[in-house]
Amino acid sequence: MPFTELDPVLLARLQFAFTVSFHIIFPAFTIGLASFLAVVEWRWLKTGNTLYRDIYKMWVKIFAVTFGMGVVSGVVLSYQFGTNWSVFSDKVGNVIGPLLGYEVLTAFFLESSFLGIMLFGWGRVSPRMHFAATVIVAAGTLMSAFWILSANSWMQTPGGFEVREGGIFFPVNWIDVIFNASFPYRFAHMVVAAYLTTAFVIGGVSAWYLWKKRHEAQARIMFAMAMLMAVFVAPAQLFIGDLHGLNTLQHQPAKVAAMEGIWETEKGAALRLFGWPDEEAEETLYAIEIPKLASLILTHDAEGEIKGLKSWPKEDRPPVAAVFWSFRVMVAIGMAMILTGVIAAVLHFRKRLFDTRWFQLWCMMLTPSGFVAVLAGWFVTEIGRQPYTVYGVLRTSDSVSPVDGAHVAISLAAFVVVYFFIFGAGSYYILRQIGKGPQPQADKPEMPGRASAPFIKP
Repeated sequence: MPFTELDPVLLARLQFAFTVSFHIIFPAFTIGLASFLAVVEWRWLKTGNTLYRDIYKMWVKIFAVTFGMGVVSGVVLSYQFGTNWSVFSDKVGNVIGPLLGYEVLTAFFLESSFLGIMLFGWGRVSPRMHFAATVIVAAGTLMSAFWILSANSWMQTPGGFEVREGGIFFPVNWIDVIFNASFPYRFAHMVVAAYLTTAFVIGGVSAWYLWKKRHEAQARIMFAMAMLMAVFVAPAQLFIGDLHGLNTLQHQPAKVAAMEGIWETEKGAALRLFGWPDEEAEETLYAIEIPKLASLILTHDAEGEIKGLKSWPKEDRPPVAAVFWSFRVMVAIGMAMILTGVIAAVLHFRKRLFDTRWFQLWCMMLTPSGFVAVLAGWFVTEIGRQPYTVYGVLRTSDSVSPVDGAHVAISLAAFVVVYFFIFGAGSYYILRQIGKGPQPQADKPEMPGRASAPFIKP
């Protein structure tokens, strides 16, 4: 294909997929890390144990870098709405624009206002004020997720709008727009995923310290906190995911059919553990199946009916293989996280949690697992919504800007190069901080005349 005849729709989708994939890993980490820092600082203030202070001061530097990279990569996405998706912006801007604006006016301003105190106020403001700043930043990250997930969920399950002359979307009920049908499930699923992502990063890093017998006192605290999340939060994510799946079956049945690799409408549909979805042959080849389990999971009835992909014209189906395999990657990692929690609980009761070498190696291997699961989940969500940008209402092919494919290809190549250097440098700094580990400091008052831990009675 000549360079000038490149498909602008495909390239615009690839460019947005590339930039949003880079972006999502940073909020997925900072949401959980901000809450972790708040808990750690609270424990320091409550107990006076300086190990918590050492842990905080190590991870707050990493938080600062990831927060900055998240902001930079998020700005790029905003510009792409105007460059590559101007028709989409024109048609749905009345709905999406205010939601994104609320995110900036509430969450981002809140985070950025108190981030300076959090990063540079140690020893310059009172310990209570510094703790309050950390809590406010953590709340800001959750508020940011609220608005972004509301906007994205509306694109999945649109509601509270009407289409007027010229195909322009107008909101008629903001409650139905914000709290659309899939929003509660997707918000809960994403926030819990962020907490698990952070927990397994901290668990993997602390397992590495234990393995190397470095910073062992701090590593024990971090490892215990991470495993506590694996014990309780990972199973909770399974329950939330089940609710999310039921909601998706109700509102986006074609996506569910692609996730399960089901082509014919079936009652008592089998769960296809593995296989190869062949879109030309319209069947899942080499499938390894468990009878009736898909219907049992998706409808809570072993004989429940699941619509197959053939129920929709080919042009209305999502790309099946990408959705099918991304879903399995996400679920497999979730199961590994639950297993980690079970093993951690057993080792805890056997008093072997901190000195079992093979388990430390296992946790180190799972360090990036949360990021992979988040990306796989977003692939399922976004690819499974195709061929629509606003599900069932506005097609992707009708949303793209009237730009030449060659121009989109050049900008995509530029993004790849620039991101490699910028985010490579940021990742290098993070790894260096992890390599240094928590640095013990002289136990001295944080402000003249103030105790280091003001919540403790003398």
